Amino acid sequence: MNLNIDFKEKFESRHIAPDQEATTQMLSQIGVDSLDELIQQTVPAQIRLKEPLNLPAAKSEFDYLNDLRQAASKNKVFKSFIGKGYYDNITPPVILRNIFENPGWYTQYTPYQAEISQGRLQALLNFQTMVIDLTGMEIANASLLDEGTAAAEAMFMQYSLRKNQKANVFFVSEDIFPQTIDILRTRSAPYGIELLVGSHETVELDDRMFGAIVQYPSGKGIVYNYSDFASKAHALNIKLTVVADILSLTVLTPPGEWGADIVVGSTQRFGIPMGFGGPHAAFFATKDEYKRSMPGRIIGVTVDSSGNYALRMALQTREQHIRRDKATSNICTAQALLAIMAGMYAAYHGPKGLGNIAGRIHGLASLLASSLEELEYKQLNLTFFDTIRFDLGNLTGPIHAEAINNLCNFDFNGSEVCISLDETTSIEDVKTIVRFFAKVKGRNLNELNFEDLILGVSSRIPAELERSSTFLTHPVFNDHHSEHEMLRYIKSLEAKDLSLCHSMIPLGSCTMKLNATTEMIPVTWAEFSKIHPFAPTDQVGGYMQILSELNDWLSEITGFAAMSLQPNSGAQGEYAGLMVIRAYHADRNDHHRNIVLIPSSAHGTNPASAAMAGMKVVVVKCDENGNIDVEDLKTKAVQHKDDLSCLMVTYPSTHGVFEESIIEICEVIHENGGQVYMDGANMNAQVGLTSPASIGADVCHLNLHKTFCIPHGGGGPGMGPIGVAKHLVPFLPGHTVVDINNDHSIPAVSAAPWGSASILLISHAYIAMMGAEGLTNATKYAILNANYIKSRLEDHYPVLYSGSMGRCAHEMILDCRSFKSAGVEVTDIAKRLMDYGFHAPTVSFPVAGTLMVEPTESEPKHELDRFCDAMIAIRAEIEEVLTGSADKHNNILKNAPHTSAVVTADNWDKEYSRQRAAFPLPYIAERKFWPSIGRVNETHGDRTLICSCPPIEAYSELEA
Repeated sequence: MNLNIDFKEKFESRHIAPDQEATTQMLSQIGVDSLDELIQQTVPAQIRLKEPLNLPAAKSEFDYLNDLRQAASKNKVFKSFIGKGYYDNITPPVILRNIFENPGWYTQYTPYQAEISQGRLQALLNFQTMVIDLTGMEIANASLLDEGTAAAEAMFMQYSLRKNQKANVFFVSEDIFPQTIDILRTRSAPYGIELLVGSHETVELDDRMFGAIVQYPSGKGIVYNYSDFASKAHALNIKLTVVADILSLTVLTPPGEWGADIVVGSTQRFGIPMGFGGPHAAFFATKDEYKRSMPGRIIGVTVDSSGNYALRMALQTREQHIRRDKATSNICTAQALLAIMAGMYAAYHGPKGLGNIAGRIHGLASLLASSLEELEYKQLNLTFFDTIRFDLGNLTGPIHAEAINNLCNFDFNGSEVCISLDETTSIEDVKTIVRFFAKVKGRNLNELNFEDLILGVSSRIPAELERSSTFLTHPVFNDHHSEHEMLRYIKSLEAKDLSLCHSMIPLGSCTMKLNATTEMIPVTWAEFSKIHPFAPTDQVGGYMQILSELNDWLSEITGFAAMSLQPNSGAQGEYAGLMVIRAYHADRNDHHRNIVLIPSSAHGTNPASAAMAGMKVVVVKCDENGNIDVEDLKTKAVQHKDDLSCLMVTYPSTHGVFEESIIEICEVIHENGGQVYMDGANMNAQVGLTSPASIGADVCHLNLHKTFCIPHGGGGPGMGPIGVAKHLVPFLPGHTVVDINNDHSIPAVSAAPWGSASILLISHAYIAMMGAEGLTNATKYAILNANYIKSRLEDHYPVLYSGSMGRCAHEMILDCRSFKSAGVEVTDIAKRLMDYGFHAPTVSFPVAGTLMVEPTESEPKHELDRFCDAMIAIRAEIEEVLTGSADKHNNILKNAPHTSAVVTADNWDKEYSRQRAAFPLPYIAERKFWPSIGRVNETHGDRTLICSCPPIEAYSELEA
């Protein structure tokens, strides 16, 4: 008997949900005979790839993890004393298991729908409170990408706030980490900002300067008293940014107490692995008067429809989707998951615990300094927190060799060595270091009377800079110090949030697909998580293999010559791509080329990124079908041909259509001297079927947190690598610390050479396990699932745009504008969907009054049907309002979402039943998700902005 056995487990069948029976049923509903027929009707023939992707054969999950173990073994996990903004630490296991490794936290979406996001909003409010308390500032945001880019955001905020419009000089302390200075160079160039790098002790401040930036403690580890410098700066209307080590602020006087206007830094020390550079949550704190100029997201306190305490993202009018090229920042992704972990780390340890960690590190650093001074090494840092610096003279070589022999990495610079201690440093580590420093001088550790040195340890922090103010006094930082209490607190917040654990999240343009467990597992392996981004190259062979393979695979998928893996968000990828184009034109002496054409339908980050890159935006019209108006494009391309830099285009379009004129569009731009930048937000509909390069693009960023399975994490991490054509390769971003530079590299766009390197493992795993056929099928099924939903809903909701054959790409826009005549807003539909157990599709983007739906290939038919059933039921509820059988102002949509407290209250004054409010369809009772609050009051929170945890007694005032 022929057993007909499939001898290899296919990951593809785990990732792509519909089976053959479901596929047949969906194709029948759509009205086609095969999946290939659907693709032929959807993707224009002229752009379809002629050959399949050339990728390695797909691996099973088991085989992939075994092979990755071999690659991981090529990474050497040394004790890292390099510092420079990256430090080993201990992630509390209760946080590691229940947040970092928990899909209930890492598969959440950005908390735009506050009623089903109260858990992560509270966790992010805790983070903001932590930052405000430790920095001594008045307001903080809910995280930025990394320390270097946060400093750059601070520079630009100072520039935008300057009173003297002629001031264009920014003073930069030479003692700032070199990677931060590198990013400041990148960000300052398009605006003509002149960087003056020098000593804060000798610089002559003047009215040409709008801002200054210093580091605390300095990049060399010295604890300077900057109060006089701050006073001199303020006397000249120069605002001061301080890059601060957040752990040091538990023992050092916070910058807000001695004159800082802005304080930025990284929270990586608070339980976040180094991960070869990330992801890590940066912080940004400032004065309340600057809140409307502050970049990033702010979580604010408000009330819900019942007057109860509620949270939401505040001051949304600052966001780039609204302000577009007038935005102060292009930030779209934060580092929410990492910020949540950092806030929980602070809550778990509390003020006393954090102070003990900082005190222990400083004590060990002081002990090491005393010991080496006793050995007659020349100490260069008279004051310090965790970093000591010695002049080794002619002993640099022997010390370096001994460090390597003892599996230690130091930061060497000529004859100087910096040694930075961290939470994982033990007294045995200090003894090991002293032992080999003694050996080089022919001495013995026993000669030093080490026990006496321990007893004689004293603080090296200047007395006037020792912290005296209290911090983290709120109960959230003082009530969860046992593991049981912390576990329950984490779970109580998780229970308030809807994630992919509960249901599909049908967000158009956001691609909330499966984040497979196997893809996530390696991120926490020590061989990847405990590697410093500036570790010697001969210690990171495993990472180099992974990055090289990922570069090759993404190049094959996009059709480009090479990738830069450095940008650590999609918006940063946009910016990096535009800066590469800018450098290309400058290299050809076309400095004047600064016009960028952007369709009116584009993501708000597109014009914001263009403005940051020093370009002038010219908007191109879209026709009534949502496509780029080719004639308008031609007119404007010719009109600006002498100054045309590029076109920014999303493909498929933001409207969810494969525009058939795309090749012509690219040719028009090239004929007029420009480059084509493709926004890769919709690569989920391209992979394996077409590619940016084959269409005619010159550069494209990839949202790895969309198409390539890095989870959204409640609003980040994201990754935005860029692929470029051959002529742009020389201009890809370089780095000042690690040599990854090409002939004409632009300076760094992120603090670490390969951005948030540790999560690149996720995309590497996804591609390796899917293989060429699997990736192509994923794209086909993304298109199938979208068109299935379209076919089920188009009789109930008009679908705004479609291709020439009536097909959508991987997403569609449902037109809800006609309901407004009866007072039903698209927001009402979004809130009502919560009662059905779903997150809303994308609301009012790219067209106001619409919903943009994207199901992804990971959703099975029965889940698509659940969503469609919900949308059809809601349409019937809308009809009741339209016909007048339900009150225009008091109906089931306007009152949504319905919380358990409302539904079970003694008083029920609604015209519809409790059953209909909470359980409108039979399936809901089996897996009911209850929103934890009623509809949030959007304006209340902006009128009275509170962005830190209010004291318990204030909760009753909020409800008043």
